Amino acid sequence: MKTIFDTGGSGGIGVSLPGLDVPKTEELPEKFSREKEGRIGLPELSEGMVMRHFVSLSSLNYHLEKGIYPLGSCTMKYNPKLHENLARLPGLTALHPLLPDDQVRGTLELMHHLGELLCEITGFRGVSLQPAAGAQGEFCGIMLIKSYHEHRGEFHRNEVLMPDSAHGTNPATATLADCVVVGVESNEYGLVDPEDLKRKVGPNTAAFMLTNPNTLGLFESHIGEITSIVHDAGGLNYMDGANMNALLGIARPGDMGFDVCHLNLHKTFSSPHGGGGPGSGPVACSAELAGFLPDPVVVMKDDGGYALRKKDGSFGRLLAFHGNIGVLYRAYAYILTMGARGLREVSEAALVNANYLRALLSEYYDNPFDHGPCMHEFVLSGDRQARLGVKTLDIAKRLLDYGVHAPTIYFPQIVHEALMIEPTETEDRAELDRFASAMISIAGEAEEKPHLLKDAPVNTPVLRLDEVRAVKELCVVEPLNEGSVGE
Repeated sequence: MKTIFDTGGSGGIGVSLPGLDVPKTEELPEKFSREKEGRIGLPELSEGMVMRHFVSLSSLNYHLEKGIYPLGSCTMKYNPKLHENLARLPGLTALHPLLPDDQVRGTLELMHHLGELLCEITGFRGVSLQPAAGAQGEFCGIMLIKSYHEHRGEFHRNEVLMPDSAHGTNPATATLADCVVVGVESNEYGLVDPEDLKRKVGPNTAAFMLTNPNTLGLFESHIGEITSIVHDAGGLNYMDGANMNALLGIARPGDMGFDVCHLNLHKTFSSPHGGGGPGSGPVACSAELAGFLPDPVVVMKDDGGYALRKKDGSFGRLLAFHGNIGVLYRAYAYILTMGARGLREVSEAALVNANYLRALLSEYYDNPFDHGPCMHEFVLSGDRQARLGVKTLDIAKRLLDYGVHAPTIYFPQIVHEALMIEPTETEDRAELDRFASAMISIAGEAEEKPHLLKDAPVNTPVLRLDEVRAVKELCVVEPLNEGSVGE
């Protein structure tokens, strides 16, 4: 692929400047002059050619405006531009975080109302909008639980239980909060084994961290029994809300026996997701934990206005200010746009889409947990292809040649050669069929032409990178692909 320096000819002009209306300064040093021997080699292009170059560069990136982004457990769905425009209103974006409360009344009211909506959606009584990401929301939740136990004088409760299918951030969060991680096994159905949970809980149990639906895309059918086991042992139940896109308007964590839950507004509630941000991981909790929420919180004053206030029992602050406010704006607009019925339809469509794809692909890929319907996502295994010498990584790379983004691979780790697929509710049947057709074609190639997968991708601007080198060097420069390579 040519760069802008390769395409630049001689004498191209990108802009016409007016004549000087001030005295001319001394000549540029010779080494900076294009007219002389010291020319620096900048390309000479018209404005139109410059625009074409940069637009062509932007089109090389894969994004949701191009097609499906089926990353399991990430909920990479289309985010309506309406909410993006609303979040960019000058009266919202021009605010400084240190303005006094009486000059940001509208934003404080918005935050307060958003908190009430999130409490209604989750079935809880207290909420903090401060956490800036899902992982920070997890940390906030565990700190609430620790504060609760310490307030009761139970300083010895430092064990956080979690299933073997847990998100990687869960054990990291517990460790960061100075807790001990205790693993709980899954049964043959991919669900928490209640008997193993009973063996693991005890006098040191602080909490059980669980994603529901879990990372296999399965709803924990014994959730009432599970949360009761933990409560009976004196512990609390934490729900990782990464998969809340499957529950909206259908089920609420607070009604299942959970005590605290974080939400990923940048996944479930309409904000751009990926590329390192922005994120927002509000935490909703029971009334018993609400007094420990991080400072400050938005409260309604006696005169009907709103203000930021500190709480006497708070464990402290998480951020210098009050959260990623732009993400909060988008989430608020999304919830009001959808309404109660619309939010339920979000989850219903996500469930239908996932089960449709699962049905199409289960004939061609191993389905390790084929015991009933999945929720919003599902996990297949590339073991069948691995026996032919084709790895799941090869399948993912080959998908790029079909113009489709790869799903999450090798997670959760309890599934060998895992392919974790989440289509979300915003993909229509035609796009689901396109993805399924690519996956089915690749399954056939694995049997008949495995070399195509081992060499993939061959039609992308940058070919397969050296992944070992990429771990050590953040900037991996590879030759750009000069064109599509056929069989």
